[in-house]
Amino acid sequence: MGIGELDREAHVPEGRPSGTAGTPRTLAEALRARGDDGLTALLRSRPDLLGPVPNDLTQLATRAGTRASVVRALERLDRFSLQVAEALAVAPDPAPYPVLLELFSGGREEPEIEAALPRAVTLLREQALLWGEDDRLRLVRTAREVLSPSPQHPSPTGLGPTVAEATAGMSPGRLQEIVATAGLPSTHDPVSAVAALTALFTDRERMGALLDTAPPEALSVLDRLVWGPPYGEVTARPTAPVGWLRDRGLLLPVSPRTMVLPREVALHLRGGRAHRAPEPRAPEVGVARAYRPQAVDSAAAGQAYAALATVEELLKSWDHGGPAVLRAGGLAVRDLKRTAAALDVPEPVAAFWLELAYGAGLLASDGEADERYAPTPAYDDWLDQPPAERWARLVGAWLAATRTPGLVGGQDAKGRALSALGPDLDRAAAPEVRHRVLALLATLPPGEAADPESLLARLRWERPTRGTSTAGRAAAGTGAGAGAGAGAGSAPGAGGGSGAGPVADGGVAGPWASEAARGAGTGVPAPRPSADLRERLAHWALGDAELLGVTGRGALSTAARALLNLPLDTAAGPGAAGGGVEPEVAVERAAELLEPLLPQAVDHVLLQADLTAVAPGPLLRPLADALAVLADVESKGGATVYRFTPGSVRRALDTGRSASDLHAFLTAHARTPVPQPLAYLIDDVARRHGHLRIGAASAYVRCDDDALLGEILADRRSAALRLRRLAPTVLAAQADPTSLLEGLRAMGYAPSAESAEGDVLVTRADAYRTPPRSAPAPVPDGPPAPDTTLLTAAVRAIRAGDHAATAVRREPAVPVTTGGLPRTSAAETLATVQAAALTGSAVWIGYVNAEGAASQRVIAPVRVEGGFVTGYDHTADEVRTYPLHRITGVAELADEEV
Repeated sequence: MGIGELDREAHVPEGRPSGTAGTPRTLAEALRARGDDGLTALLRSRPDLLGPVPNDLTQLATRAGTRASVVRALERLDRFSLQVAEALAVAPDPAPYPVLLELFSGGREEPEIEAALPRAVTLLREQALLWGEDDRLRLVRTAREVLSPSPQHPSPTGLGPTVAEATAGMSPGRLQEIVATAGLPSTHDPVSAVAALTALFTDRERMGALLDTAPPEALSVLDRLVWGPPYGEVTARPTAPVGWLRDRGLLLPVSPRTMVLPREVALHLRGGRAHRAPEPRAPEVGVARAYRPQAVDSAAAGQAYAALATVEELLKSWDHGGPAVLRAGGLAVRDLKRTAAALDVPEPVAAFWLELAYGAGLLASDGEADERYAPTPAYDDWLDQPPAERWARLVGAWLAATRTPGLVGGQDAKGRALSALGPDLDRAAAPEVRHRVLALLATLPPGEAADPESLLARLRWERPTRGTSTAGRAAAGTGAGAGAGAGAGSAPGAGGGSGAGPVADGGVAGPWASEAARGAGTGVPAPRPSADLRERLAHWALGDAELLGVTGRGALSTAARALLNLPLDTAAGPGAAGGGVEPEVAVERAAELLEPLLPQAVDHVLLQADLTAVAPGPLLRPLADALAVLADVESKGGATVYRFTPGSVRRALDTGRSASDLHAFLTAHARTPVPQPLAYLIDDVARRHGHLRIGAASAYVRCDDDALLGEILADRRSAALRLRRLAPTVLAAQADPTSLLEGLRAMGYAPSAESAEGDVLVTRADAYRTPPRSAPAPVPDGPPAPDTTLLTAAVRAIRAGDHAATAVRREPAVPVTTGGLPRTSAAETLATVQAAALTGSAVWIGYVNAEGAASQRVIAPVRVEGGFVTGYDHTADEVRTYPLHRITGVAELADEEV
């Protein structure tokens, strides 16, 4: 049974969607027949239609048909719904439902397609991409133009133009030659000739008989073109098989060197299918490996603690000012390398931690003339929070951020390098992709890790890149070189029938992208070289989630489920713990679940005779801060090792502590006795500390021991300080006090600074902070999702405006004139609105506001006094008062509208 026969069928398959009552002639009429729930669903799925709120349904339909809005809606369809739209673009317009079904099933029983097609049609109709009864399905004109085939933009289905379109510029004589060669009777005009060819190509029996007479080489050419691209180049003298096809209209010329396979012929060869491989069902997310949920939570908690420690270590290293900001913004490559070396991580991972701290508002530039990066005051507040709450804040910032660290090291569209913390790293789709990746992980039972490839396949099905459907990708492999050996080839620019590759995202993945996606050994495979932006975002999301402790061993942790407001158990309903609660409650719940799994802070260290101290776990913050001043971190891990050196002890003495204070501190926090070497080190450095005094001359050195000053002058290492003796106990220097202090300490002395009054100047370990800074705002991916209140108000306003625009008016006594507004005298206006107020009826008025803007409104007058009329304005859906002198005229509505 051919397409033409199905077009005339009256039966409709069981289970298909039903249309609205009546037969709408336009999209506006179809929208007008919807209920409020249908309009609300449309505005929720396409929020760009709300900016600003349309005046009426006609304006809403017009806006829904604009190219930008239609393209955005198409790009948010799942693969099968997009395939349905692509099939409708090559189907007759309008297309009956059975025709659409055959374009997927080819006339065979396909239970999956028959079950999925009504859902896809309903979705397209809900989003106003499709309208009309089921016997007259119409794709919105703009969508049809976007998806229809053309030489410049082949259809994702791989189909070409119809016979009528391909022969539009052909001479009548040539058409008659083709008709005769195909074995058809001659016709009197080109229109009937095209109709005869179309009828032949859509009749399966006659078409099969024609192809039975074709040479095998000609059938081979058709096989190469059938799934697209349908265009092929021919030589000046085509070979016999190509000539045989051309003479019978099976290949039609579109230029002197290019032939095309007509759509009707391709559909016959495909068995009536528009797509080679329809995908009515979403791929299942596979399980890579199953673990005990407790093991997953423990692994995730360990990584969460490591994430907190890494961010804290990073920002603590910049306590006194970080690297300079590049003139174009961002961090220099050498500074990123230093940061990666300090954190002992690869550069892509260091870029991730930097962007995470920046996105959480913990790191920013100071805004000074010599601009540098430094922690913000919010970092100190973050440190005061419990560890689980600090983790929740980092994860929340990561989920909402549009900045994409995986792009660091690549180039933007203009070939400029993309740097960490720099501009042009925002990708609006990043938050949506992260949430969807985690939501798919949450569909698996607790403890089960998803197979990354199956998860990415599911994401590709849910949001395919427009023009890269399965059929299009298959066409890319079969269409090229279509006429090799037969005088035909792939047309330049045909693009394999798939839309010419992935959509550009304004920035390519850098050389670090695959390493960042693996997340330092998380097991996530590197993105495909041809992967589009969304797929790369999904790769990076999997790696980042493992780095942050959102997942453990590839499975979603229980704390992350609670934080994401997801059910803690897939078997539980939507009301289960962690699902459907307020965000603040979800954060508290996640912190409660994570807190017992994090290492407990300890209040002691173990001192050793080799001048080291071992912290058997994370230290309490005051103890950790004090010990970080007194000793240097030598190694980190499950236990942190600190080493005491003369420099570290001097650093502690510079903060104003005495030797006895240090001895007391160690005695109070050590579970072992203070080793004798450590006690001697403290006493020795303290005995010499402050023996030399540094002041400002530019600078001077003061000491009661003139022999020591002589020793300093004689030392050749002091030449750079340009010292000279002012008195037996005073040396003057031309270096500043800070340089003098550092120079003498480098020579092995232990000087201390003094104030102008001669007192020892205590050096406080105050950290440098930027002025208060807010976290970078995410770049939105289009308009924000409207809430229920806005949707309800918008639907009411559109309904009211449509009522005013479509209300049937009674013919006015005085004809309507300028601008379509009613014109009546002041006396007639007053009398009509007074009568309407008495009877409670509605009237149509013309109104000019204070700015001179004219409009027409439908109002129900309630009170008329003092030169004003007060009534319910159906257009604005509220009670308003209008000055009578600004009403141009009034007319009564038809009886059925009153």
